[in-house]
This record gives sequence, C-alpha cells and structure tokens, in this order.
Amino acid sequence: MTAAPAPADVTRLPAIGIDIGGTKVAGGVVAPDGTILDTARRATPGKSVSATEDAIAAVVDELADRHGGPLVGVGVGAAGWFDRTGDTVLFSPHLAWRNQPLRKELADRLQRPLWVGNDADAAAWAEYRYGAARGSDLVVMITLGTGIGGGIVIDGRLQRGAHGVAGEWGHMRVVPDGRLCACGNRGCWEQYASGNALGTTAREVAVSSPAAAADLLDRVGGDPDRITGEVVAQAAADGDPLAIELLCEVGTWLGQGIADMAAILDPDVVVIGGGVSVLGETILAPARDRLERALPGRGFRPGPRVVGAELSSQAGLVGAADLVRRAVAEGEA
Repeated sequence: MTAAPAPADVTRLPAIGIDIGGTKVAGGVVAPDGTILDTARRATPGKSVSATEDAIAAVVDELADRHGGPLVGVGVGAAGWFDRTGDTVLFSPHLAWRNQPLRKELADRLQRPLWVGNDADAAAWAEYRYGAARGSDLVVMITLGTGIGGGIVIDGRLQRGAHGVAGEWGHMRVVPDGRLCACGNRGCWEQYASGNALGTTAREVAVSSPAAAADLLDRVGGDPDRITGEVVAQAAADGDPLAIELLCEVGTWLGQGIADMAAILDPDVVVIGGGVSVLGETILAPARDRLERALPGRGFRPGPRVVGAELSSQAGLVGAADLVRRAVAEGEA
C-alpha cells in the first residue's frame, strides 16, 4: 500500500476518478487543475456486486500502474442513492447494489484513501470547480439522460441532504396522476423532461396521429414501439417539424421545473448536463423561455442563468477525483 500523502501535498497531486454507469466503469487520472492525464475502462457486470467491484479495482490498478507516481486517492461516483456518509449504496437502478456497504468493501480492496458518492453529485462538483458554474455561490446541476438527476453546491460545499439523496429532481411530481414512473409515483418531472420522455411522447403521437409522425415511423420501419429519444433527436437535426416540436416540449417542461426549483433554492446558475444536453439550444432555448414566463415573482426578481455543462461525459470522474482530494485534505478520507 502506498502511503497517503500529507494533507499539505494533496493540492499538488493527481487523483483517480471513477464513474460507474449501467454499462461501463470509466476511470481517469485527474490533475488538480481538472485535466485528465490518462483513462481506462471496463464493462460493468451490473448483476454481480463482486464482479462490479472487481471491475473498479481493475481500472484503479491499471491507472495507478501506468501513472507510476504518487496519487491522492480514489473517488468513485456511481448511479444510485447513497446514505449521507457515502458509506452505503441504498439503491442503484442499473446495478445490483441494495443497502451495500460499498465504501468499506472498496476501501478493503483498494487500500487507498477513498471518496464514494452519487455520480450526479460528482458531476455537479466538477462543473462548480472547473466548468460552467465556476465562481458561483449556489449551483444546481440537472443531468438529463434516461431520467433526471442532479446535485447542489452551496457556498463551496456539496449538499447531500439529511439522508444522502438530495438532488433527485426527476421525482418532483409535476402532473397529478400523470405518467407512471419507475419510482412508483405518477407524474414525476422526468416523465416529461428527459430522454425517455421524448421517446414516450413521440410513440404516443405515432400511435394517435401516424400521418403527423410519418418521418419518425419511416426511420423505424413503421413500428412505433421502436421510436426512442435518440431517433427523435436525429430527426430533429434533419429538420423534421414534429421532432423539433417534441424537443421544444421537453425544453418547456425543463424550464417549468427550473422555475419551481428557483422558488425554493434561488440558485445563481443551473447547469444542464447528461446525454440529452448535447442537443444544446434546441432544449435550452425553450427552457429559458418557459423559466422567464413561469418564475415566481417574475419582473421583480432575477432568475438563475441556465447554461449547458462544459465537461460533458467526463464530469463524473473529474468531480470524484477532486472530491477525494478534498476529503484527504480535510482528514475525511
């Protein structure tokens, strides 16, 4: 085991960041300025807890061996709900973790200083430290992908909430008795403003008005069940009017949710990341328009800036690496 560097040294040393998704374990050696010096990845064996931990250890070992020099520690961001300490994964939608003591198990395996937490929290921290939210006092991150997640940074501190599950914006209920959500409730925000929502709405239109959805249906051999958010996004890029309208609708729902959050948190900036965010202004422009029209107290108060993330898919591992560096410096790792 390599001795942990003295706290005074950690601001000058790189760390390993790990981002665990449903299909891959991605890792990187990250310098203190956020630069990624090296990367490695493995497939995620999501149905096996031990095999997933094997994949994490393999990525860490590969990166550490190639780097050859001192490292602060390892930061791990994973999709799932963690307890407040980050010690235990309460639930992960795509992996086998259920009340899993992940921090202890990984610490025993890796024998390095460790930070473990939610991947969207890590991404929010990365955007605060190095990306679109640099210099902001109150940052809200929204990750748009299959669903909606996110994180909060207030006065330079990542906020996990009383029970560790803050930032699960996607499960705010915006439509009473609306679409059924995987969380068990109906009408959750992510059922109207996410990649899955885009596909769901497009399939509904294709069934009820096939003539209006002719271009989308042509792209999937006439089978409406094969229309996904990705299909709609490509059709919009090719100029299909219905696809463009559907993207605008998702953006409008996004803006409504931001307005509701602004009433509670009053953020300086809202950073939009995740896979759907690559659509850029196609989504962000209608979101800003809806925010301007729906912000409580509009006309008498400023609203948040709404900007796209700058670190894209690498935000999670960059943020996790910096969070373990911070934890070591503060004696918490």
